[in-house]
Amino acid sequence: MAYSRDDIDLVRHKSDLVALAKETTKVKGSGNRAMAVCPFHSEKTPSLSIDGARGLYHCFGCGKSGDVYRWVQDTQGLDFTGAVEFLARRAGVTLTIDPEAAKRRSQRESLIEATQGAVAFYTQRLKSAPDAGAARSYVRSRGYGADVVDTFSLGYSPDEWQALVEHLRGLGVRDDAMVSAGLARQGNQGLYDRFRGRLMFPIFDLRGDAVGFGARILDGEGAKYLNSSESPIYHKSSLLYGLNWAKSDIVRADTAVVVEGYTDVIAMHNADMPIAVATCGTALGKDHLDLLRRFSERVVFAFDADEAGAGAALRGFEHSVPGDLDLRVAVLPEGKDPADIVADGDISVLRDAIEASTTVLQFKIEAELGKYDLSRPEMGAKAVQDAARVIAAHPDPVTRREYAVSVARRTGVDVGYVEQAIRSAASSGRRTARAEPDPFESSDVEGDHQTDHPHRSTMYRAELELIRVLLLNDAGLAGVEMDPGLFASDETRSMFARVTVIAEGVPPGDALDLGAALGDDDSPEARTMKELALVDRPLPSVEDLVSRLEVGRIDGQISTVTRQLRQVDEQADPETYSQLWRELISLQQRKRDRREDR
Repeated sequence: MAYSRDDIDLVRHKSDLVALAKETTKVKGSGNRAMAVCPFHSEKTPSLSIDGARGLYHCFGCGKSGDVYRWVQDTQGLDFTGAVEFLARRAGVTLTIDPEAAKRRSQRESLIEATQGAVAFYTQRLKSAPDAGAARSYVRSRGYGADVVDTFSLGYSPDEWQALVEHLRGLGVRDDAMVSAGLARQGNQGLYDRFRGRLMFPIFDLRGDAVGFGARILDGEGAKYLNSSESPIYHKSSLLYGLNWAKSDIVRADTAVVVEGYTDVIAMHNADMPIAVATCGTALGKDHLDLLRRFSERVVFAFDADEAGAGAALRGFEHSVPGDLDLRVAVLPEGKDPADIVADGDISVLRDAIEASTTVLQFKIEAELGKYDLSRPEMGAKAVQDAARVIAAHPDPVTRREYAVSVARRTGVDVGYVEQAIRSAASSGRRTARAEPDPFESSDVEGDHQTDHPHRSTMYRAELELIRVLLLNDAGLAGVEMDPGLFASDETRSMFARVTVIAEGVPPGDALDLGAALGDDDSPEARTMKELALVDRPLPSVEDLVSRLEVGRIDGQISTVTRQLRQVDEQADPETYSQLWRELISLQQRKRDRREDR
């Protein structure tokens, strides 16, 4: 059902997040602030912080966070609509239908129904149509019986121009729905089938709704696989083939395995390893990892150990959120993918590879070191430089230290030199994946900055603290003026803009409804903001923070002008030199004045 936004907000307002948590797990504390044993990962010491006033929770152990609706979804196994209805009954709120939302839902349902009609049509054709002989032969060659066809709703699209179009018209499906769902296209001779002469793999969303297809060619020329085009119901960047079947087993195993193809997913399910998923004709991206994060923190890439498979695994680390996911690589026999291994009866090989998977970071380091003959000292030095660039991408200084020791042992290079190479890589801007500074702790690693600004680490932490003050809407904000220019970081500047909108019209000192604003947002920015809002420590003085940031901004301007002065020849261009010198003196005076005001 599509309920009105006012009703959804009212239910959220009337729901007690702390009370809900007490029904699920052990909670310490009373009132609106509490700590609880996180129900989303195994722990003994409470690390889940709950703020009932702001309608928000965040686990500092596993990173799970959200609002009251996300809590009910994740603990009760409900979708969003089910969570709204569950909480509305508890709160005594009568829900009303939003006509516009209902209209949008009706449009979606019409596309889902058309796609489901296509699934049934294709499956029936595979099972009994005379022209599906080649498809049935392929299915048998893969070892798929009728149970596999039924479980995965495999099908066959006849090599005809309007077979599906005519069938769906007979079911009352409108032509525009077929086109919108990506099932048909408009040509000069009218509507024609999008898929023809292919083995069909229906793709389902998390709710189990059919939203698209992957289609494998059987004979003739053309792309080996043809996937559905983007549509109102099919977004390949946020879909994983097989996740609808695997999600519960992934939670139980606390492991998701990402494979390359649809047949690999089916093979692993048939081998009693129903934790495999695959992308739908696209590279694994951030949205895919955000999706998997909801079910497990451990994600294993299981690809053929050739160059392409290894490359995909290497790219995976670039999308990870620091400290958020345990991304790993299972090294398979070269030339073998999971489907091949299962077909050969070597299921234990596949299990052992997943069990023995190594972290993506270690995999990348080994790939770099493997390029060199480490018995030669000059090669060892070059290997250290390449490995250092990989290690520098990791956000945790302790982990960086551990890998530095490992590389030193492998190469015979002194660990101090390895650590220096990592620091240089971290500060030079040569990293392919930037490590986020820890929002709450200073780093002891010299040069661990996101930019070349000498005060980056200190100022970044101050910027995050000011964001925290804003999120908690501290009473000390009354009368304090600030602008985006206070924030040197793009991340904190974006957070400032967002929290300014959230706080609009709310007097300083009153709690912001962060649950409504951030609860169902799993973006890295939102996760950081939720974490900041639930850090349990005293708030710093607003005036002191603003003053520190203003002084930092002036320091940046002084550095810029100083560099410009060094580049100007006083004799050749005395006017520019004098102008810059006066500007520098003015900035230094402003800095002294600002410090005296503190």
